[in-house]
Amino acid sequence: MDVLFSEFHQIPLQTPQISFFYNKDICIRTQFSNFEILQSSNYYPPNLKTPIFPTFAPKYRNTVKARTLKKDKVNIITMGCSKNLVDSEVLLTQLKGNGIDASHESNQQDNNIIIINTCGFIDNAKQESIDTILQYVDAKEQGLVDKVYVTGCLSQRYKDDLEKEIPQVDAYFGTRDLPALLKKFKADYKHELVGERLLTHNAHYAYMKISEGCDRPCSFCAIPLMRGGHISRPIEELVKEAQHKAANGTKELLLIAQDSTYYGLDLYKKRNLADLLRNLSDVEGIEWIRLHYAYPTGFPMNVIEVMKERSNICNYLDIPLQHGSSSVLKTMRRGTTREKQEELIHSIRDLIPEIAIRTTLIAGHPGEGEAEFQEMVDFVERMKFERLGIFTYSHEENTHAHSMEDIIPAEVKQERANYLMEIQEQISYDLNQQKVGKEFKVLIDKKENGFFVGRTEFDSVEVDNEVLIDASKFYCRVGDFVQVKIHEATEFDLYGEVV
Repeated sequence: MDVLFSEFHQIPLQTPQISFFYNKDICIRTQFSNFEILQSSNYYPPNLKTPIFPTFAPKYRNTVKARTLKKDKVNIITMGCSKNLVDSEVLLTQLKGNGIDASHESNQQDNNIIIINTCGFIDNAKQESIDTILQYVDAKEQGLVDKVYVTGCLSQRYKDDLEKEIPQVDAYFGTRDLPALLKKFKADYKHELVGERLLTHNAHYAYMKISEGCDRPCSFCAIPLMRGGHISRPIEELVKEAQHKAANGTKELLLIAQDSTYYGLDLYKKRNLADLLRNLSDVEGIEWIRLHYAYPTGFPMNVIEVMKERSNICNYLDIPLQHGSSSVLKTMRRGTTREKQEELIHSIRDLIPEIAIRTTLIAGHPGEGEAEFQEMVDFVERMKFERLGIFTYSHEENTHAHSMEDIIPAEVKQERANYLMEIQEQISYDLNQQKVGKEFKVLIDKKENGFFVGRTEFDSVEVDNEVLIDASKFYCRVGDFVQVKIHEATEFDLYGEVV
């Protein structure tokens, strides 16, 4: 659904470098659900001139084969979006809770069991997951690891094909098969660990998955095929998780779901996101709550009212709109029009003028001609979104759009995406210039290249603007809030000094 579009082709693009592993003996080609093994003596990942070894992966090529393992050590590799990361953190917590030595994307060379949590949403993501599977299958065949397990979206969607074409994997699991995966380790799912998730990054922020799956009928989206229907998590369970996170140093919660505004319909027979926000806002120690992946159709405006009422709910909204042409939106089965989307954005900004709105758009969906694309260009220029991600359409089997002709060439899709990016760069630059001379509360995420790097309430982790503070002049502590005055701005970065 919408969430994945806002986690791939971002402006600015701040996602990790795609991880491919060079396999000189075997490669795999994907064409929708058809997997074909090809023999090759010189395979390189698509669009790359030289092989890339993932920095997080054990350097198997430099490892001596002969070794003695005293105890199984598990390494979890995560592909794709933040929801997958949460799933990996839950798995890590359950394994450790059962006394199993487990880590996430470890650089150590003594991990003998690998679990790959895959992404299967679009062609590039599928290829990346497949290349990673092949990496570790190759390592297994060399005797460098003992077992390889595959879970996640790709495995859910293409399990039969994968079992046939890559039988060297010890077992494949779907997106809701955690108990079955744990049984491979003679472990049980421990319900008492719900809410006590081990984080794989700095503890000052944490993703919180408020629901699973999606009931929306969007033409382009394969998420319901991989994640199933919408299932909300109870408010009391989420509050318990937030309390546990706060007790362990988390200051920012990033709420994620396939469709966050659908929250509660299954449990409470009404859209209950506003009530959830109020309850989470009351948790002591949580200073920022950030809302991601809100579906525009039927958007509950009481969410914006709560956002305005509560100071610890960020004035930030990730609301993927996907297009700016009513005819294409109809083809996409989005249940809305360009006019209704504009009216919604104006209503939100009327209530909170300072709000930062992030959206994502798709270039090249079937039915998008030059006129429809120009409508989207005009839409972007009128709305002046604070944050914008562009995605080129991927023709996915078993989706509604797959029955339509995908006649727009890939290079045209990319040209359109690039053109929108150029427009957004200027919009972002102009908006950032308005911040020069102003002060903002900034959460420090890391120290990098001589700068302390943080974010304002208007920016989410990895995908949005960053605030850079010269570490030679100012000292900040990662995970702390500091007050920063901005003295310079580029398209996607702000430079400031602590005040």
